[in-house]
Amino acid sequence: MTESADVVVIGAGHNSLIGAAYLAAAGLEVLVLEEQSHVGGNTVTEELTLPGFRHDSCSSAHVLIQSNPVIRDDELGLLSTHGLRYVHTDPAVVLPLSDEDALVMSRDRAATAGELARWDAADGEAYLQLLADWEGGLAAAHGRWNAGALDPRSSATDAAYETLRTRTAQDVIAERFVSAQARDLLTWLAFATIIDPRTPGTGILPFSITAGRSSFGWATPMGGSGALPAALVASIEANGGRVLTGRPVERVQVRDGRAVAVVTADGDTWAARRAVLSSAHITQLAGMLEGIEPPEALRSAAETWRPGLTLFAVHLATDGDLAYETGKGPVAAVAGGIGSVGGLSAQLDAHARGETYAADPWVLIVNSTVVDPGRAPDGQGLVKLLTFAPRHLAGGGSWDLERDRFAAQIVERTAERVPGLRPEHVLAVRGEAPVDLEERNRHNVGGSCHGGEFRLPSGEVLVGWPSHELPVEGLFQTGATAHPGGSVSGRAGRNAARAVLTALGIDPATVMGPGA
Repeated sequence: MTESADVVVIGAGHNSLIGAAYLAAAGLEVLVLEEQSHVGGNTVTEELTLPGFRHDSCSSAHVLIQSNPVIRDDELGLLSTHGLRYVHTDPAVVLPLSDEDALVMSRDRAATAGELARWDAADGEAYLQLLADWEGGLAAAHGRWNAGALDPRSSATDAAYETLRTRTAQDVIAERFVSAQARDLLTWLAFATIIDPRTPGTGILPFSITAGRSSFGWATPMGGSGALPAALVASIEANGGRVLTGRPVERVQVRDGRAVAVVTADGDTWAARRAVLSSAHITQLAGMLEGIEPPEALRSAAETWRPGLTLFAVHLATDGDLAYETGKGPVAAVAGGIGSVGGLSAQLDAHARGETYAADPWVLIVNSTVVDPGRAPDGQGLVKLLTFAPRHLAGGGSWDLERDRFAAQIVERTAERVPGLRPEHVLAVRGEAPVDLEERNRHNVGGSCHGGEFRLPSGEVLVGWPSHELPVEGLFQTGATAHPGGSVSGRAGRNAARAVLTALGIDPATVMGPGA
């Protein structure tokens, strides 16, 4: 069987769906082929513990996408037409402390500054200055960087942004903040993209992540993470496009140097009259090409990719929502966390040795039912604990043996500061190691569901391959291995749509504004 479309899209993760939705809105006939039985990639919601408990398997926060024009300006009508709804939570994050107190980060920046000033007055001012610096030009430069349009040579602001990107988050935080509590909070926040904050290139993260949490809290999609791809599919179909599941693409056919079709595992051919947009992992794409030797640039990209830090998730069904003890009484929050600067460094070092670490781990606590109670039955709670652990265990260790033990350690360590996670409140536990994340989604190579990183021979580290237009005519890339990397930002999808439209001679302004 052979069918055709103007653009054939490989994969239905949120980035490829965003790209497809813009192309369909521009009047192109779009066909999306997804190998799994459902859409969403790593933005999916499903029952993982008990019936009626609808967990976000991978992503839960949709903070970064809030500043993307696809949501900020509702360019595809996802909010106004297709039913997508977000709650911008407050508090943004709560970090429970060991003395039955907690550091509460509010969306009210003055309140957060006051919190930090409890330990050192200078830190309250430093927090306000951090946000002022972001809004004074760094945010605009960040938008240009996301869109691949940063110009440090002609803009002093862009140059300042570029300089920050060469520094480490750890150094920036230590330079600006004094108390251990402030440094712990800013480091905890900066690590949200799962990149070692001691690595050059992370210096902008204390600004960008903190500002995002301050503006949007823990931006939570109502109904779960899968609500985003559901709205995108509705947008695509409203403009005549099709999204087909259970169609794993195995090959990309190239004729006369141009990508002309894809072939699925069942042998069906799907012709692309004008372009192929791929969200296949960049390490896999070269091997999928048929009719051409993989271009050197594509092989080089694959060879320089590394999985980076790999995640470990613990999904829990609980008898109710969590409450954090503060000096002003108990506080409920969608997002919380534990972990110190020293503990994170120790965990990073253990990861490099192939060891798990639970003495003072970095842990993100997500309790979505605080604002979305319908995702669990009868007033019960839905909790996810997210940390990181090595894909390959030292000494030939097996995750079949380590998975439940490490999950129990993470729950126990978190419960020391969050009483609602003590054994009497936990109804079910499911731990998922990097090997499980890899099995869940072919794009999670090596257990990395954040897109990994590219380590260039020069020593430079990229979080996404910079070009959406690949060295094969008519072949474009999106997804977590494309600029600007992983997390739910939608930037790689919007950027790729712009690249495809431009190459096809269609003005992107027909479907998207000039904003980054």
